[in-house]
Amino acid sequence: MAGSNRGREIFKSAGISLAIALVTLAGLEIVLRVADFRELRETLTERSLAYDYDPELGWMPQPGSAATVETFRTTHYRHNSLGLRDEEFKADARPTILFLGDSFVWGLDSEAEERFSDLLKPRIPGHKILAAGVSGYGTDQEYLLLQKLWPKVKPSVVVLIFCADNDRLDNMTSHRYENYQKPYFVTRPDGSLVLAGQPVPRSHLLYYRDNWLVRNLWLARLATNAYVRLRHPRVEVPDPTEKLIGKIRELVEGNGARFMVGIQTTASDQTLVPYLEANRIPFVKLEGADYIREAKSWGPHWTPAGQKDVAERIFGMLSANNVVQARPAR
Repeated sequence: MAGSNRGREIFKSAGISLAIALVTLAGLEIVLRVADFRELRETLTERSLAYDYDPELGWMPQPGSAATVETFRTTHYRHNSLGLRDEEFKADARPTILFLGDSFVWGLDSEAEERFSDLLKPRIPGHKILAAGVSGYGTDQEYLLLQKLWPKVKPSVVVLIFCADNDRLDNMTSHRYENYQKPYFVTRPDGSLVLAGQPVPRSHLLYYRDNWLVRNLWLARLATNAYVRLRHPRVEVPDPTEKLIGKIRELVEGNGARFMVGIQTTASDQTLVPYLEANRIPFVKLEGADYIREAKSWGPHWTPAGQKDVAERIFGMLSANNVVQARPAR
């Protein structure tokens, strides 16, 4: 009898402890949902525009994906089989001009036909034009993307659109924005660059999206967020921007193509222009092109008027460097 009573007491004690634990966890779940911490939200960001995990680049648009973007206006997008927001690329006898960059090339807050790259197509019918832009990318990811695209595209001209507002910050860390993880380059003592951070760890928001338990249980989100942060802490590196631009130039010119740069603004970057001038890299300043000022957007991207201005300036750079023949805008 004593043993039986003892067993019931143990069972009862365990049941009470389990009930207390469940009530406590349920309470914590409610607190987390009510508090609605930003870190635990399944947040819509630039990198969730039909983008998916990529072990080499961090994130990349899903080929063939199409949808709308809601910011201060509704815009539409479609990605081709290369994962680029452009018409399907088919090589022909015409040389290709490839624009490389981030959301300024992807065209955030713009319809595809409003972008400077699309505006240039009817003005340069003798060339194919491809917009190789991915929102949120730094120069490091753009360099890796160019390597990946080169065998399929083989451009004759590559124009890097450099976002002076944030590209340097992108290049100096393994994490950006909502703690999305990315590859990065470390500068060795001899000044050379070495790639690090591959395969890129999955970011916590990918677990929120792809795992049913993590998506539906905020306690699981908290645990996942803590695990990812502890397992893959942020890494900061010295600014490798000019070295990365040099690597892009080596890749481009090493394959017999021409390399040029468009600078979104020079107001916050006093280093890049002297570098380009010293290395005789053709460039154009895009500062002053009209940009979006609405609060409900993902940054000061170019308005339709700004896109036309950028197209005109880039056309001027291309004609000045004998890539295309000068002709008036229509």
